[in-house]
Amino acid sequence: MKATTIKVEGELLRELERTKPTSQSLSAYVRSLLQQEVLRRKMAEATERYAEFLRETPDERAWLEEWANADLARPPKRGRR
Repeated sequence: MKATTIKVEGELLRELERTKPTSQSLSAYVRSLLQQEVLRRKMAEATERYAEFLRETPDERAWLEEWANADLARPPKRGRR
């Protein structure tokens, strides 16, 4: 696997050192921040794709509205058997 070294110095380094948990190395902390950012971007992209899907699919939009308006405090009505 390819590894990359990134130089962090100055104020950024001091801020990272201040904010990282004491139990975590600086490398592990920076790696976790990068992973969180990648995940955040993926989730934002998925959100946009789903919003586009809702705009283009009236049935899904109607189902979602029905779900949002459902009374979840009361048990569902029993159907006929």
